[in-house]
Amino acid sequence: MKKYTLLCFLLFANISLGQGVIADVKIQGNTRTRTNFVKKISKVQPGSRLDSLALQEDIDRLIRLPSVSHAYYQVFETEEEGMYDVYYGIEENFTIIPFANVFTSINDEFAFRIGLQEFNFLGQNITLGAFYQYDVFNSYGLNVRAPYLFSSSLGLAMNYQDLTTQEPVFLENGIAQYEYRNESIEVLGLYELNFRNRFELGINFFTEDYNYLFGTTDPNVPQQLLVDKLLYKFIYNYDGIEYYYQYLDGFRSSLNFQYVISTSDQLPEFWIGFNDFSYFKRVGKRGNWASRLRLGLASNLDTPFAPFAVDNNLNIRGVGNIIDRGTAAIVLNTEYRHAFIDGEWFSLQGNIFIDGGSWRNPGGDFGDFADDQNLRIYPGIGVRFIHKRIFNAIFRIDYGHGITKDAARGIVFGIGQYF
Repeated sequence: MKKYTLLCFLLFANISLGQGVIADVKIQGNTRTRTNFVKKISKVQPGSRLDSLALQEDIDRLIRLPSVSHAYYQVFETEEEGMYDVYYGIEENFTIIPFANVFTSINDEFAFRIGLQEFNFLGQNITLGAFYQYDVFNSYGLNVRAPYLFSSSLGLAMNYQDLTTQEPVFLENGIAQYEYRNESIEVLGLYELNFRNRFELGINFFTEDYNYLFGTTDPNVPQQLLVDKLLYKFIYNYDGIEYYYQYLDGFRSSLNFQYVISTSDQLPEFWIGFNDFSYFKRVGKRGNWASRLRLGLASNLDTPFAPFAVDNNLNIRGVGNIIDRGTAAIVLNTEYRHAFIDGEWFSLQGNIFIDGGSWRNPGGDFGDFADDQNLRIYPGIGVRFIHKRIFNAIFRIDYGHGITKDAARGIVFGIGQYF
């Protein structure tokens, strides 16, 4: 495939600027992904000038699709002088994927989420998904995401969730346990400026229901609370990653900003924003260094229902299931991944990692980040079983062991890389 790219480069180097014209664009290797869909989202079209940068941009965009594991292009001159046929070769992923996340620690309840997703519905790279979650209580959700529903850059996403969990509420004199239910309907408009820059804008209607179970009580904190809320959401994703199967190289940034309107003074309106900065570097032939920095900030309300959680499955592997909350967060995850086996369709990858973070207490100040009560550092090791022909088919197992004050240890299972 690299050979074809080099041949195309040499071919273009010998064509005077503006002389090469594309006669036709042909798609090969696709079975489930519709040919008309690939042509719809491609920048290169019949009649356009032959441009190696535009061709490579199309390939980069195709590789980012869930239905595509790898892609390449070839260029052949037709019998008519100055006219060329372009061939896009596609290696497809299998896209009907079950998934599972299992998260626990030595002292915590067992919790898991299982589901099924189709990432290439109707051959149009539409995602349909459903999940079931057990985390003391039962939960479920449904989602559909069609990023190219209306055009090559405009789409729509809709999500429904009914989540019920046992949540710790951190009071001044101890911890209370609540049954927490969140039922929501979300609609998002999706806009792709180009294959690196994507925007989402939408609205979420949800109801929060808190019911006291056991633990510490406080006369200023209600034991029952039912609140209707309205959430406005804005997401901006920048993706500058070069993808080669499970190997990543480059920088990625994801900004998520939300403003929440509430019908209760107990849970007043607030805003929350966080940005994930991710950096990946290839190390030799089989190594990959990966890092993610999350910076989060929210309205600094003195409430036990603060938005940023310290949790096994979100940010610190091994720490436990929602062991603390805050109104600001700094979290760094860094790990080295190495493929001990890297075959045509299967890869066995090991990793060593350090997860660390700190939080601002509700109503506190930024000095809370330096408080050893809020600081968590968890080194650990893990393993990845990767199927290279199935989208996101990465089964991971991580073990994290805390080295800071009152640390825990635990195992986290899941589908897909942790970040």
